Amino acid sequence: MALQCFNPHSNCPPPLRWMIVWSAVLQPLISVIITTCFAENYKMHPADNPLLPNQNKKRPLGVLWAILRKAAKPLIESAFALLPIILVIAFFQLIVLRQPIPNMGQMLWGSLLVLTGLALFVQGLQMALFPLGEEMAYNFVRKGNLWWLLVFAFALGFGTTVAEPALIAISQEAARIAASGRLIHDSAEALNNYAIGLRLTVALAVGVALVLGVFRILKGWPVQYLIIGGYFAVVIMTYFAPPEIIGIAYDSGGVTTSTVTVPLVAALGIGLAKTIHGRDPLIDGFGLIAFASLTPMIFVMAYGMLF
Repeated sequence: MALQCFNPHSNCPPPLRWMIVWSAVLQPLISVIITTCFAENYKMHPADNPLLPNQNKKRPLGVLWAILRKAAKPLIESAFALLPIILVIAFFQLIVLRQPIPNMGQMLWGSLLVLTGLALFVQGLQMALFPLGEEMAYNFVRKGNLWWLLVFAFALGFGTTVAEPALIAISQEAARIAASGRLIHDSAEALNNYAIGLRLTVALAVGVALVLGVFRILKGWPVQYLIIGGYFAVVIMTYFAPPEIIGIAYDSGGVTTSTVTVPLVAALGIGLAKTIHGRDPLIDGFGLIAFASLTPMIFVMAYGMLF
């Protein structure tokens, strides 16, 4: 009967024909409304709609821009760190001395190298050296062997100081000055022996300083009394040391707190203070660098008095 109503030559009543048409139109609408009411959890998220632009999808240019911004952050921080030095040099060169900056191209290229090197160095410290030092300190404390911890502290201080570029430079310069002052023979072998002896003496001093500093952290001794006593020893030894070794001894205490030694030494102290119960990293974690700069003065003056 219903199929006959779609035939235009049939005798189907008009009301029945219209009822079938409206049923065909309204039934899909009613089905969609009912499905929507009982299927709230199946609503499509705008991000899943292919007809709408997805704001969360990272476009290639957006990814590249994020990488560049992350890479430029250390460079910007290093630039702000170097800015006061550049301003001071430019002020005295251009305003006080009233002289043009010589070799401007070479100066700019060198400044760019310094900026890049400093940024990479700081990033490397944060990514590798600081976590490594803290992790090794934690592992040694967890192992519970005091002697291995002290051996590691000595080896760390000795190894990093021997490899310190500033110490290598100052030891070679000290050997040349000693040869010009006829304190040693002006030969390659004598210069090399003097420089190596000075480096090994300073490295030995830093190793002993780290052993003393680690033992202080373990015992909880106040750092100020040890530092004050150490400087009293420096003052007393200054009266007995040869005059030509005193300046070198004082400078040796400064070159040990440079690029290679400081990060690992600081990470060791902070890692120990964080790991040991009852120690405050702010109070007990710092101070190893002070020992590392104090003991070389004592050891180098003793080296000058003995040799």
